[in-house]
Amino acid sequence: MTTNDQPLDRLAVRGIEAVGHHGVFEHERRDGQVFSADLVLFLDTRDAARTDDLQETVDYGTLVAKVKQAIETDPVDLIETLADRIVRVCLDDPRVHRTEVTVHKPDAPIEATFTDVALTITRSRS
Repeated sequence: MTTNDQPLDRLAVRGIEAVGHHGVFEHERRDGQVFSADLVLFLDTRDAARTDDLQETVDYGTLVAKVKQAIETDPVDLIETLADRIVRVCLDDPRVHRTEVTVHKPDAPIEATFTDVALTITRSRS
């Protein structure tokens, strides 16, 4: 995707951790567990670079706080639902044309040795 025939830039924030009470099992809802999120935002950063003004780009500190809150509140059953919620937080800023969000659930209740469960979704502004 491009804007004004220029390729979009990528802003990545990785490893945002928060405790959420998401899952289909009662113990997941009761006890909670650590989830993490990786974000990749596709946007045009030329105005920010030219003006050196935070108002011209995504404030990733504020974004991380909103993503953390999205993980910590309103429990849902599926990481698909949580990932979609985080995507909507990212796309709330009109400068973001597209985003890729990965939600990690490393302590998923699986009866086998594994490292991580991760879901990545990509959504674009309509």
